[in-house]
Amino acid sequence: MAKFEYAPAPESRAIVSIRESYGLFIGGEFVSGVDGHAFKTISPATEEVLAEVTEAGPADVDRAVTAARRAYERTWSGLPPKERGKYLFRIARIIQERARELAVLESLDNGKPIRESRDVDIPLAAAHFFYHAGWADKLEYAGYGPAPKPLGVAGQVIPWNFPLLMLAWKIAPALACGNTVVLKPAETTPLTALTFAEICQQADLPPGVVNIVTGAGETGRALVEHPGIDKVAFTGSTEVGKQIARACATGPRKKVTLELGGKAANIVFEDAPVDQAVEGIVNGIFFNQGHVCCAGSRLLVQESVYEQVLASLQRRLATLRLGDPLDKNTDVGAINSAAQLAKIRELSEVGEAEGAQRWSPPCELPVKGFWFPPTVFTGVSQAHRIAREEIFGPVLSVLTFRTPAEAVEKANNTPYGLSAGVWTDKGSRILWMASRLRAGVVWANTFNKFDPASPFGGYKESGYGREGGRHGLEAYLDV
Repeated sequence: MAKFEYAPAPESRAIVSIRESYGLFIGGEFVSGVDGHAFKTISPATEEVLAEVTEAGPADVDRAVTAARRAYERTWSGLPPKERGKYLFRIARIIQERARELAVLESLDNGKPIRESRDVDIPLAAAHFFYHAGWADKLEYAGYGPAPKPLGVAGQVIPWNFPLLMLAWKIAPALACGNTVVLKPAETTPLTALTFAEICQQADLPPGVVNIVTGAGETGRALVEHPGIDKVAFTGSTEVGKQIARACATGPRKKVTLELGGKAANIVFEDAPVDQAVEGIVNGIFFNQGHVCCAGSRLLVQESVYEQVLASLQRRLATLRLGDPLDKNTDVGAINSAAQLAKIRELSEVGEAEGAQRWSPPCELPVKGFWFPPTVFTGVSQAHRIAREEIFGPVLSVLTFRTPAEAVEKANNTPYGLSAGVWTDKGSRILWMASRLRAGVVWANTFNKFDPASPFGGYKESGYGREGGRHGLEAYLDV
């Protein structure tokens, strides 16, 4: 029988209009940088240059913070909460109206499959603005006392794995609570943040309420350490999160929330529906090429069903399609950068050197761009680096357990505590496990499900504070 092949179905690039160069968004306008430095953002799938982007220096960050402070004091904090909510609602509607454009732009700049940008990232970004628009005039019901006050100016630094969605997680609650914002997107994925600046203009958001400064680590450092910042919100690596925590502890007092790395355990019991669990495993680690803080990168399988689960998983991985992120049939896109690809390769080589067995389905990698095949390691022990360190790529480590107590012990044996998954037919076991797993989010018979009304955050080296739900409002209120 001939093998059925999917015909390519690429999304058109013609629907996006990318400028040759982008300035900084300060005080409601795009402006040039003080020192004239710039960097290039490229497509990880093809390595082509997409645009030249201004690199903000300390003087530019100071201009942005000054603009945010002026907008906070003169406009935003004094605006009736109901009016703030209208602005957030308007932004949400524009995101919906420009959803197709934003999805293509996200996949071009990030490398993720268009189906994920189109069906997950952009709709959830709009949902966060809709959700927080509703909170704007109801903050006294959030549980933080009558008439809670905003903090002032929030400095926000976001990662490259979910560029527009992480922007929405940060900006929507900050604005709903009456704060103004200076946001720095990741240097490898600035384009949807800069397009969001256009959306702010389109929504007639008062100048200075949202400011966007682009650049690398030094730009982020200047923002975090600026004395005019009242609140710092960061999503990214644990290493950088620790640096930010130290900087905020020794400098002017700032409220801080950190959403950092993870090494989540996806735990499959012998009574779990295997086919459903395998889909959850695939979604848990290969969604967005594994570029997910809460990715289920450790699979814990009860010994009695280990062979069955592994065989089913390998069959499923053989059906995944890797390639052009703009192709609607693509399941696995490009790794975001050459640096991240090098890290994934290095840790995978270490896994083999430490004695784990490496397996990938037959997979032809494109010649250009940054690519890594879906990879599974078996024979993994708790001491292996691939079982302890965050790889942030499409790499799964498989371990086994005999009893629920052993599963809990192995799952918690990590410096991280962001998320976990439990697969079983017994509701009582789900509750027993959830009460013992040291993770901010525990999914039951599913994985990587998000909702703006549900709080998200971690324990231990996965950070502190929550985003989403009424719990996430506390980060932007003086309580």
